[in-house]
Formats: sequence, structure tokens, C-alpha cells
Amino acid sequence: MATKFIPVTDTKDLEQVLARSHDAPVLLFKHSLTCPISASAYREMEQAQTEVALVVVQKARTVSQEVAERTGIRHESPQALVLRKGEVVWSASHWKVTADAVNAAMKGGEK
Repeated sequence: MATKFIPVTDTKDLEQVLARSHDAPVLLFKHSLTCPISASAYREMEQAQTEVALVVVQKARTVSQEVAERTGIRHESPQALVLRKGEVVWSASHWKVTADAVNAAMKGGEK
């Protein structure tokens, strides 16, 4: 399955992501356009076997902050969060953001 990036640019988009997580796991990825580690993580997310809700931190800083406030997970970028029923069940940042790790977390293989 090819990954489809879904832009999350405002709080309305974030609400939709959180609502979708009540039906199935959702992957939220915070990406920095200026960070080489984030560029590597982005390439990993292209290989993930799921849709990716994408927050570009330079374009949606308030959304990025809102994610941190709502989830209690300190902001980092790159950062991947798997949400189920509106709650973070798995997260990783920097070099730990890999397609294999995300795929396992989406299937419930890691917490």
C-alpha cells in the first residue's frame, strides 16, 4: 500500500485525526522542513503501510503545540505518534522514526 500523506494544517484537521482514531489506529507525523533527520524520517514514512497525517511544523506550529498539549507528549521533530481512541499508544522521535517501527505499532506490536 502506498503511503498517502494527509496534511494537518489547523485544529479542525487535528480534530478529524483524533476522531478517526476512535475507529482505527492513526499515524500522526510531525515533520520539519529544515532538519536532515526529519528528511530521513519522512522517507521512512513514505514506506509505512498506512496513511500518514502530516504536520509540517514550520507551516502549522500551533497544531504541533496543540498535539503536545492534548497528548502530553513533549514536542520533538521528527516525531511519530500512533493514536487509538484519541490517545497516544506509541511514539518515537528522531532516528527511531522508522517504517518498521511504525508498521509494528499500527498493528499493536509495540507500545
